[in-house]
Amino acid sequence: MSLGKEFTVVPGIFNPFTALLAERVGFKAVYLSGGALTSSFGLPDIGIIDLYELVDMVRRIREVTSIPMIVDADTGFGEALNVYRTVSLLERAGADAIQIEDQRMPKKCGHLDGKEVIPNREMVSKIKAALRARKNAKIIARVDSRAVLGLQDAIERAKSYLDAGADIIFPEALQSKDEFREFAKAVNAPLLANMTEFGKTPLITAQEFKEMGYTYVIFPVTIFRVAAKAMQEALKTLLDEGTQRSLMDKMMTRKEQYEVIHYDYYEKLDKELA
Repeated sequence: MSLGKEFTVVPGIFNPFTALLAERVGFKAVYLSGGALTSSFGLPDIGIIDLYELVDMVRRIREVTSIPMIVDADTGFGEALNVYRTVSLLERAGADAIQIEDQRMPKKCGHLDGKEVIPNREMVSKIKAALRARKNAKIIARVDSRAVLGLQDAIERAKSYLDAGADIIFPEALQSKDEFREFAKAVNAPLLANMTEFGKTPLITAQEFKEMGYTYVIFPVTIFRVAAKAMQEALKTLLDEGTQRSLMDKMMTRKEQYEVIHYDYYEKLDKELA
């Protein structure tokens, strides 16, 4: 399977179970979010996990599902030569599309203040390295310069990244619908929009992005944040009440859980092999 050209809503996932869950619900692709993945490790999203931790998670997800997967590779784990290896390893592990951003290390969440961007020419070199390494995976170039150098700079960078061969352009942290519209009118490419929460971008619906000309919309940390709050509330209930009785109607049942992880398949296979 591969990432299609039709308009696609893509939820952020952070482990194999969430990928399976997204597929079961009916999504056609998933986004392995750097922000959600690092938070699930108990770490901040500042580029401190390594390439092998990311490759390992891609492999684990690919072991249980073939759903098309966009992988957030941050800055590519170094310079152009590092990007070459990053893309090669991630594609072999099962990535269908690989996202590289133009931030300077140490990187930050794209919606936080204080980030810096590398010169345009350096990002172009990274894109060319990614293209040399990939066999079939799509290369997504994320443009982070809106918050640093302004919208026009982001537009000009996007055009140069497209000229360098990037398959998809991802403008990060635009601040209004008008900016998204202006960007889409100026950049003739498949575009990916980031609909994260609590950031620079106001809440915009997938349908609105579609009408503005975007092909993909990611919701990178939504289910992580919902799950995190639910887990925190459940832990408080267990601590305060000493029982899960009041939580029962909020739980996925054992049967539902087993259906997601294909328990019956493995049980049947075990009997057949025995």
